[in-house]
Amino acid sequence: MDRYRQILTRYWGYPNFRPLQEDIIRSVAEGKDTLGLLPTGGGKSVIFQVYALSVEGICIVVTPLIALMKDQVENLKKRDIKAVAIHSGLSSHEIDIQLNNCVFGDIKFLYVSPERLDTEMFRQRVVSMPVNLLAIDEAHCISQWGYDFRPSYLKIANLRELLPGIPVLALTATATPDVVNDIQEKLMFKTKNLFKMSFERKNLVYIVRNVEDKTRYLQKILTQVNGSAVVYVRSRVRTKELAEFLIKNSISADYFHAGLSNEIRDTRQADWKKGKTRVIVSTNAFGMGIDKPDVRVVVHIDLPDSLEAYFQEAGRAGRDEKKAYAVLLYDGVDKKRLEKSMTDNFPEISYIKNVYNAIGNFYKVPVGGGKGLSFDFNVFDICKAYQLQAVTVLSSLKILQCNGYLEVTDEINAPSRILFIVNRDDLYKFQVLNAQFDGFIKLLLRSYTGVFNDYTPIDELALATKSKTTQEIIYKYLVKLQSLHIIKYNPRKNTPSIFFLEERLDDKNLFISKESYYDRKERYEKRVASALMYANGTTKCRSQVLLSYFGDTESFRCGQCDICVRRNKLDLSKLEFDAVLEQIKKILKLESLLLDDLVDRVSTDEDKVLKVVQWLLDNNKILRNDEHRLEWHSHS
Repeated sequence: MDRYRQILTRYWGYPNFRPLQEDIIRSVAEGKDTLGLLPTGGGKSVIFQVYALSVEGICIVVTPLIALMKDQVENLKKRDIKAVAIHSGLSSHEIDIQLNNCVFGDIKFLYVSPERLDTEMFRQRVVSMPVNLLAIDEAHCISQWGYDFRPSYLKIANLRELLPGIPVLALTATATPDVVNDIQEKLMFKTKNLFKMSFERKNLVYIVRNVEDKTRYLQKILTQVNGSAVVYVRSRVRTKELAEFLIKNSISADYFHAGLSNEIRDTRQADWKKGKTRVIVSTNAFGMGIDKPDVRVVVHIDLPDSLEAYFQEAGRAGRDEKKAYAVLLYDGVDKKRLEKSMTDNFPEISYIKNVYNAIGNFYKVPVGGGKGLSFDFNVFDICKAYQLQAVTVLSSLKILQCNGYLEVTDEINAPSRILFIVNRDDLYKFQVLNAQFDGFIKLLLRSYTGVFNDYTPIDELALATKSKTTQEIIYKYLVKLQSLHIIKYNPRKNTPSIFFLEERLDDKNLFISKESYYDRKERYEKRVASALMYANGTTKCRSQVLLSYFGDTESFRCGQCDICVRRNKLDLSKLEFDAVLEQIKKILKLESLLLDDLVDRVSTDEDKVLKVVQWLLDNNKILRNDEHRLEWHSHS
């Protein structure tokens, strides 16, 4: 067994790699910049983790979602692999400690959010780290051609200049051919080097239903399809409404969105993964990095604004390769909503400038000042102060971010953390001289380990319960100990932050580039049009439409989506059926063929051929080989 498989077995318990994983690892081992395009659930993170564990040094992982970053770090720690994360939810002192650990310690993985890459503190330390690989997760975020462009990803190019000779591994689950080329260009690949797994999901049945009452139809689906399920909706309010409806109708369910506390989200996610909750109703906040193989159905109540988003979310069904369903419920409201989203996502440039000025005024940042400043950000506070709409404010901020003026981080949900900054001897002396703090300090030391070595998450409510007091009193103790220079205390934070990347400009100097506005608007309109075309389609196989969108123009009909099934339900007399079957048998006994080629060779209506082929497949009379060719089963 080679070293890569030994590592895979030792830390993850898998005897073998999934398709392409080992090929990508060996490409990186040869020092090649590499782009891996693997569908959702294809095991992307294992690739860079196995490689980094096979060599000396530290792997830097750039990823945009703080929640996902923290989840991966915790999973590595459970496997006794040293990993840390730095992001905007940490204090400057915490980041300083973690970067020192990466320079002088034996840390194997440093997860970093892209907005931290260009800070002076990070740039000074990274050149002293023994970096073995730069891994870019969700690599499509670097491309303005992509559906989830994040300008902070462009800073990765600067990082490459600081780490000459270090290979880059870029990974994504969703990228059109244009995005694939753009990723490699933006990341300064020496030569193009793409490993692409087929996006075809043979076990996944795509279904679109045009229905008036989506709620009742959802109930029907969940009654007919057993097993774990995810239901995606657009609004947070709707997640709760639908979950309550399902519960009232005796279907185990709960709801999930980014506005819930970290504890609630963790609990609900864990209950769903363990099977305690059958259905999770969520916004698109749910699913990133969630590895639950036995999801039997994913239902979209609302049509997403891109096929990239739909394909990624639908792909969370059936990772165990057993039959699963991806159902889209569609009506006229979806079309109107998506048409309105074009205006909401790209407000007039004059409106964008008004938002920029409102933010500057709200935080009292003068023209010519503010560069490098950050503030807690609540979009509703700004909307209330200046009579603005939240949707268009957030869209304006994204365009301002594309132009390098401002940056807004995701909601963080960071727990409170403490670090003792005195040694044990000095702490004991302090306790003797300050008896009023003695009991509380003992409570902290009994409740948490490692508080002298690193920032440690704490729970004020749990401490209050243990000591039979209130959270307010616990908070006062912590603040007082910090003022006495006994501890560092960072209270819980669950709001986004906004950064001024440049000094505040006046109106006439605030420039919105063509690429960030008009070009992106045109591409967005095309993505919306593709999503609507998929939902309204009546003739072409759903799987073929999706695969063609991602550049696979040689795909074949799935034979099981709602369109294929409808076309297969043709009445054939026994005489007709037998005649078609005999033709197929005669042809396939001589050679294996792709479905389209077989249809061309049989002298009857295409739909009749498809019906007989489906019957033959269902009854194991013919098989589909690894090259997607149909062949006659020798035992039939």
